[in-house]
Amino acid sequence: MMLLILLICTIVIAVATLLPLWRHPHWSVRSFDFPRLQLAVLAALLVIAQLMFLDLGRPLSWVLLLVAAGSLAAQLWWVLPYTPIWPKEVKDAPTPDPERTLAILTSNVLTHNRNAEALLALVDEHEPDILVTLESDKWWEDQLAVLEGTMPYSIKCPLDNLYGMHVFSRLPLHEPEVCFLIEKGVPSMHAFVELRSGEKIRVRFVHPAPPSPTENDESTERDAELVIVGRRVADNDEPVIVTGDLNDVAWSETTRLFRKVSGLLDPRVGRGFYSTFHADYRILRWPLDHLFHSHHFTLDSITRLPSIGSDHFPLLTRVVLTPVRGQDQEPLRPDDDDRNLAQEIAQSEKADKKNVP
Repeated sequence: MMLLILLICTIVIAVATLLPLWRHPHWSVRSFDFPRLQLAVLAALLVIAQLMFLDLGRPLSWVLLLVAAGSLAAQLWWVLPYTPIWPKEVKDAPTPDPERTLAILTSNVLTHNRNAEALLALVDEHEPDILVTLESDKWWEDQLAVLEGTMPYSIKCPLDNLYGMHVFSRLPLHEPEVCFLIEKGVPSMHAFVELRSGEKIRVRFVHPAPPSPTENDESTERDAELVIVGRRVADNDEPVIVTGDLNDVAWSETTRLFRKVSGLLDPRVGRGFYSTFHADYRILRWPLDHLFHSHHFTLDSITRLPSIGSDHFPLLTRVVLTPVRGQDQEPLRPDDDDRNLAQEIAQSEKADKKNVP
């Protein structure tokens, strides 16, 4: 009986490990990218159980053990970069320079959540330079209007479809634009923010639609938006930040492709998961809210903030514009297969990077 149980568990772990390798856009397959950490823990427990209960004198026992160990190694390959044992991709900032520091608080507020006071309290406590809210409708816009005294620069797009977006800034925003790059009703925001030093950096706020049985049965729309934004970023060697809810985990193939084609850096690498979703379920949490930046920046701090009643935790990131110190930071590099895949994804949605400001 124990052998049968371990056999079934090994098959399940192996299938869950292999499914993401199947290049199919259907959400139910791609969703196996999400629980890699949880699957790694289960695979480790399975290896321990096999060592305890299997007769290692039998060939079948060694087959099961090798399959489970291989599954564990495969999952760890994806998630270990988001632990402190991995080298940091982004350098720590030198002594913070207030004139060149930018603090961004990203918060998916959950449209029907009505605890605006909790978010306002976090803004009051941490004093970010920029607040970006996702899933914010007209009710949220009205509640956040009190920020305009200290954050007078804003971009607003209230929607009732879970894709509303607002940006409030203490610093001047230049050339602000709201764009619907792939889908009607799914906006992104683009602007230049002027630091206290007078230097301007490009900021892009995104919230592409996820693959979902109730929304999109495929992930191509999300993938295409990330690809064209990434390819647009790569066109210029300007300081740039891309942040928002990507509806994808940090270690997924799609997010890695975005990092490769854009050349942007992930401050999570070598530091931690900073999982922002789901706020209510401790064992089912993943890093879905992100901030990526060009090599011009180093990191002062990244912090997951307390819950505001949403299904996402807010994320506060402070970066410092330090081009000289950051110039030897190495992003992921694309190969020909990556470039061809990005081209195919963009063409599948008739998406063009020229539509990105």
